[in-house]
Amino acid sequence: MSAGVVTTTRRRELARARTVAVALFVGVVAMFLLTLSYGDFQISLPDVVRSLLGRSTPAGVDYVMHDLRLPRASVAACAGLAFGLAGAIFQQLLRNPLASPDVIGVSQGATTAGIIMVMVLGLEGGVVAAAGLAGALVTALTIYALSWRKGVGGYRFILVGIGIGTVLTSITSYILTRSDVKVAAEAMIWLTGSVNGRTWPQIVPLAVSLLILVPLALILGRVLTGMQLGDDLATAFGVRVQWSRFALLIVAVCLTGMATSAAGPIAFVAFMSGPIAARMVGGGRPVLVQAALVGALLVLVADFIGSHLLGSRQFPVGVVTGVIGAPYLLWLLATANRSGRGG
Repeated sequence: MSAGVVTTTRRRELARARTVAVALFVGVVAMFLLTLSYGDFQISLPDVVRSLLGRSTPAGVDYVMHDLRLPRASVAACAGLAFGLAGAIFQQLLRNPLASPDVIGVSQGATTAGIIMVMVLGLEGGVVAAAGLAGALVTALTIYALSWRKGVGGYRFILVGIGIGTVLTSITSYILTRSDVKVAAEAMIWLTGSVNGRTWPQIVPLAVSLLILVPLALILGRVLTGMQLGDDLATAFGVRVQWSRFALLIVAVCLTGMATSAAGPIAFVAFMSGPIAARMVGGGRPVLVQAALVGALLVLVADFIGSHLLGSRQFPVGVVTGVIGAPYLLWLLATANRSGRGG
């Protein structure tokens, strides 16, 4: 294949990736505005824009917008973006579609730490966010250490992570069984993954962390193209494989911990976003930006469905993503087994 053909192919792939990113961004903005506009108290799109810009609006619009819908939509978009980006980093680093934080125990680490802070120590607010981040980091470092054998292998990392995640889930269940029934019921909503009733103090830590972690992930993610060739070839091209993998994993873990603290462990968003983005882009190139946008769009759409399209009762966003993600996981396991990659 000539150099000209290779260059043309790369340009087409890059153009397609940019087009997909723009289309997804437009979809996220449209869904965000629809979330702000639609509900029992209807708000026209011009009034939504005027309220966002701080201009005069009809009575009640500013309260519904800024105290009820905007926090909910903001945490949905931010948490989805964080989960989608984290999942894509894990999957592309470990070269395995099962390697997402909600499958390998990282989300469970953040969840268990948050539950201990709230239900055992009676704390709330920023302390819970910090605990969720710390829990995710400690869990990830433990998995990394236990799976190290002159490097970190994808399947070994996943199996160790699943085992640790199971232990953490058991600890969370034990705490729930020892707690007051009413408090445990409220905690179960968060454990399912919910953006209902979010407030600005819960959103600000997540938003600030995204401002730091997203650019850092995109900068560090430049090495992913080389690492997809395999560790030996990547090292030959000058990539510091183990350091790059460790740094990217830490960034992905921080994204997972902060998103889980704000919205709970929303099921399968991190798991599905990367493969969906890869199918849309094609070509085998890293899809961090696209996966992040897919994650944001998934959570916004799932929350809208759970809030407005399933009858008079509202369902947490994690219920909807679970219904979508569980069949995909089963399909992935079935196809992996048929092709001889199921272990």
